[in-house]
Amino acid sequence: MKAIVFQEFGGPEVLQYRDIPDPKLRQDQVLVRVKACALNHLDLWVRKGLPGVNLPHINGSDIAGVVEEVGEYVTSVKSGQRVLLAPMMFCNHCAMCTSGQQNLCREFTVLGNGVDGGNCELIPVPEVNVIPIPDSLGFNEAASVPLVFLTAWHMLVARSQIRQGQWVLVLGAGSGVGTAAIQIAKMFNATVIATAGDDNKLAKARELGADFAIDHYKQKISEEVRRITGKRGVDLAFEHVGKATFGESIRSVKTGGTIVTCGATTGPDVSFDLRQLFARQLSFLGSYMGTMGDLHDVLSHVFAGRLQPVVDKTFPLTETSEAHRYLESSQMFGKVVLNP
Repeated sequence: MKAIVFQEFGGPEVLQYRDIPDPKLRQDQVLVRVKACALNHLDLWVRKGLPGVNLPHINGSDIAGVVEEVGEYVTSVKSGQRVLLAPMMFCNHCAMCTSGQQNLCREFTVLGNGVDGGNCELIPVPEVNVIPIPDSLGFNEAASVPLVFLTAWHMLVARSQIRQGQWVLVLGAGSGVGTAAIQIAKMFNATVIATAGDDNKLAKARELGADFAIDHYKQKISEEVRRITGKRGVDLAFEHVGKATFGESIRSVKTGGTIVTCGATTGPDVSFDLRQLFARQLSFLGSYMGTMGDLHDVLSHVFAGRLQPVVDKTFPLTETSEAHRYLESSQMFGKVVLNP
């Protein structure tokens, strides 16, 4: 089969489109023919070099396709079904997994990170990862859902316990996880303030439901938040940007407010006055991916049309290097998708 493989860490030029052997299917696995695989910033970091990534490696966490073959022990899906894949791997038998907390499993990893992913034509996965999709959902849209909607749902619902009518600040609204967060927050009738870096992205954030929009290159986020909220501040700041915005997020939340974070796109090294944390009684929450329960919960809303995946641009698998360059340029609003 064809795949995008890299044998050394580096820039987009290390990504090679070449033939590799077809995967061998275990009796407890499902073989999926990949129709679409969405990119994430994780793909960029893995390509540049992350601990635990073995070379040669295949990227790709967000996968949709058609079941090609099923192992003898598989009973829940059959050949020909349209599916998307849960974007994580876990042991499925430890105390954390069996209690429904898969993202706390000691063997937890993300497809395309600790194991090979979906930048290829065929991928074998455990039966538990395979989720049928309705005919109304296209492959590009389905591939744009799993990682970002799971992450945003776990951050807002499971970790932050978002409540009706709260004020929510969504940083980096043009990202995949940002577009998901805006929609999920609006499902809870939150008032959403979104930030982005140009007028086009700000307009699209408003189209998704954001009530207010801040240009984080031209305006100071915390000052605008205070103005919009009448000096109150937001109940919840949805963080994934890291170094460039973390201080502004702290200054934007109200006394007793919450900052929830899942990433550090602009860098992991942040500093803040510890007195802000205890004197203002803030809550800092870390969030990593989510559970299978979270995924099924958010997918129920996607399949019903209440949440909409946002596809920015598609590339053929042969142009994966160019897709990486496009993602690194931060021009996109929503997801960038590869098509084998």
